[in-house]
Amino acid sequence: MQDVYGKCPIIENDRFLLRLIAEDDAHDLFKVYSDKKALPFFNSDNCHGDNFYMTEEKNVLEAIRYWLLEYENKGFVRFSIVDKTKNTVVGTIELFNRKADDYFNDCGLLRLDLHFDYENSGDIADILSLITEPAFELFHCSMIATKAPVYAVDRIAALKETGFVLSNECLLGTYDQKAYYGYWVKEKNS
Repeated sequence: MQDVYGKCPIIENDRFLLRLIAEDDAHDLFKVYSDKKALPFFNSDNCHGDNFYMTEEKNVLEAIRYWLLEYENKGFVRFSIVDKTKNTVVGTIELFNRKADDYFNDCGLLRLDLHFDYENSGDIADILSLITEPAFELFHCSMIATKAPVYAVDRIAALKETGFVLSNECLLGTYDQKAYYGYWVKEKNS
């Protein structure tokens, strides 16, 4: 069984490549995290109030350094999403096995941040298809969960296409104790 924190894998299909985030990604990711049209689709539930909107490239570099520290401490993995046709980083995926006292315990929690140009059902389905199955093994979980706000119609279409279903359960914030809804789940082998 592969240890995702021992060696982060590279996962790819014809269009996209996923790999561990790197400081060199800051320039490309600044275009993602400074994109006001993409901001409403970022999942910042239970993130100490951060919404991940960044107005300077140095803020993105600071975030990347923090994400790499979390990886070293086995907190979560932040993958860069590379569009192979453009050789450009167009977003990130955060994944970790969530330990909590709610329905989403021992669940692979997936956060998908994309440049708005990629917030369409085809690209999202390609990315989800690429990461979902390996995530079950890499994060030792039987369920993957990700959030989609009700207005994210393309994201929701991609989730349905890739086998996710909307959960009625709430995710309880471990930091703020808030109840968060809008999570879609996929069970292993479903």
